Amino acid sequence: MRRQALTGDPYPLGATWDGEGVNFALFSEQAQRVELCLFDSPEATQETERIPLREKTNLVWHVRVTGIGPGQLYGYRVQGPYDPAAGHRFNPHKVLLDPYAKAIGRAVQWGDELFGYTIGDEDADLSMDERDSAALAPLGAVVDDRFDWSGDRLLRRRWRETIIYETHLKGFTQRHPDVPEKQRGTYAGMASEGAIAHLKRLGVTAVELMPVHHFVQDRCLLSRHLSNYWGYNTLAFFAPEPRYASTGSPVDAVREFKQMVKALHRAGIEVILDVVYNHTAEGNQLGPTLSFRGIDNFAYYRLVAGDLRYYRDYTGCGNTLDVTTPQVLQLIMDSLRYWVLEMHVDGFRFDLAAALAREFHEVDRLGAFFDIIHQDPVISQVKLIAEPWDLGEGGYQVGNFPVGWTEWNGRYRDDVRRFWKGDEGTVSELATRLCGSSDLYESSGRRPSASINFVTAHDGFALHDLLSYDHKHNEANGEENHDGSDDNHSWNHGVEGPTEDKAIIELRERQKRNFLATLLFSQGVPMICGGDEIGRTQQGNNNAYCQDNEISWYDWNLDERKRALLDYTSQLIAFRRKHPNLRRHKYFQGRAIRGSEIKDVVWMRADGVEMTDEEWAAGWHRALGLRLNGDATDIRDERGQRVTDDTLLLLVNAHHEPIPFVLPAFVPDSRWAVVFDTNRPNLKPEQETLAGQESITMESRSLIMLRLAQTAAAS
Repeated sequence: MRRQALTGDPYPLGATWDGEGVNFALFSEQAQRVELCLFDSPEATQETERIPLREKTNLVWHVRVTGIGPGQLYGYRVQGPYDPAAGHRFNPHKVLLDPYAKAIGRAVQWGDELFGYTIGDEDADLSMDERDSAALAPLGAVVDDRFDWSGDRLLRRRWRETIIYETHLKGFTQRHPDVPEKQRGTYAGMASEGAIAHLKRLGVTAVELMPVHHFVQDRCLLSRHLSNYWGYNTLAFFAPEPRYASTGSPVDAVREFKQMVKALHRAGIEVILDVVYNHTAEGNQLGPTLSFRGIDNFAYYRLVAGDLRYYRDYTGCGNTLDVTTPQVLQLIMDSLRYWVLEMHVDGFRFDLAAALAREFHEVDRLGAFFDIIHQDPVISQVKLIAEPWDLGEGGYQVGNFPVGWTEWNGRYRDDVRRFWKGDEGTVSELATRLCGSSDLYESSGRRPSASINFVTAHDGFALHDLLSYDHKHNEANGEENHDGSDDNHSWNHGVEGPTEDKAIIELRERQKRNFLATLLFSQGVPMICGGDEIGRTQQGNNNAYCQDNEISWYDWNLDERKRALLDYTSQLIAFRRKHPNLRRHKYFQGRAIRGSEIKDVVWMRADGVEMTDEEWAAGWHRALGLRLNGDATDIRDERGQRVTDDTLLLLVNAHHEPIPFVLPAFVPDSRWAVVFDTNRPNLKPEQETLAGQESITMESRSLIMLRLAQTAAAS
């Protein structure tokens, strides 16, 4: 068909193929002229055709071009004032990526031509650079959205039934022996039988993938022979990262991503995306002009009032998207709906979500972003997870997000780490975290499932390293070990890093079991950091964002110790999934339930007596018992009938010496069966039973889970 430029439509934004041509629509309020640039190949140094967008409707420039279709590469040139002091940075010499591009035909090829100004002194950005960026600029690619989703649907698993596995797609698959070599590090690799078999064996119900929106490799990192491995540097909020496609075609990344989601869904595993809507890859006023900055800088970014040349930076990445403008809100909502409706994603984890809640300067949990999420019939029904902080003043907002949101519970991470490290005065905090962190969420009407519990995540030490290093070791990042947090609540147990000392190795392994058991026996939603179940190490690096190598890739060469940890973690998960007492819908009341004198939850000292209010404040306490009444679960079955469960007894001892613990005897002739003892990982479940009033010896720094077995009288 002959190529012809027609009027087109202002909606939908982006490039939309209709079978005969492509409609292009681009928002820009302040632009004076917009040109569509068509490219023949990723290697092209210049566009083959420029097509002016002569129509502007409701601030959207649009044109429909016949005779082109999926695979067509394109960008824009946008003309307007170059006046940084007024917040405008238009430069028609720079080819710009469509913010709504659904596929990336060419990633950034670094060169000074990509900058809207001539690089020089600190005031250089006030000048306009007239070199053409066509040979280096990122390009969008037109896609065909059609895909056979037959038999697929969003899984919509209840939060309380969810167990999250946070992982990096490439890191998980790059060295996996059961993933075909050509598929390693790709969407296809994540969808492979070998990858899914591990997730199924482990028993998790959802994967939370670190950023897969197209992101930019930082020029400064590439110059140091490093890379932006984590991907928190988004440029295109609709396009899957093409580096993770197993083939070179830009549109294949879209199809392969969909195939991955379909395969995971078929295995009963939800897909949650870690999304970065708080900033873009264009950086501060000295950053490149790749997309938003050149399309309408004033509309897309938060600028400093009184000096619009500069950007408000609540993210530590140079800029912050301005969610107070309708255009940015529309961009984010259109992106979220696209990933749910077209890509079948089950939920999102929002990076630095507090930045999205800033209406003006202060964080506002009732801001426009949350209002629009709450009323949206699509997005309000999927899983929403906030990283409830940013880097701005007042940015730590754990517990302050609205109903409908869950949060990464940083308090849980810190309190659990401090308890097992042996810090004084931590038993009260541990008890609160084990019971779902009601101090953070109950007053706002949220349930225990509002708390995403974790002890490690991608950002920070891996579990093995948390127990092997007192200090970070980030020298490989090239920043003289200044990057990464110094506040880790870690403990090396006597030796910094690897050791051959058998006693230290055994203690570290027991502590791994302690942390994983605590996580999986806590009320709320557990999140396992991928690789912790196999003892993954990053060699003491607690900020491996730039390490696309063996530091970050999972080592699947499992020795006996690592295989044992994997088996133990699987058993813990299976036990959690079996017992509704560990995944309650509501908070414990701490009082007798109707028709019984027995409380729903009781905290006990080592002598088997219930804790008093005064004893909670005693700093010397290191051991604690938690009894969960099986008749007091708040879970109901499909018929609305209350589900009963076994009564469970969780014992924890963070003391450096063994402690005898007297088992309660609130039921006549009761016997307690030992299900897990982190000091005896090879003990078969319920191999050992003890009567009420008997003592069980808890090894130093250990955890025991018991089940109230059938009473002697009943048997």
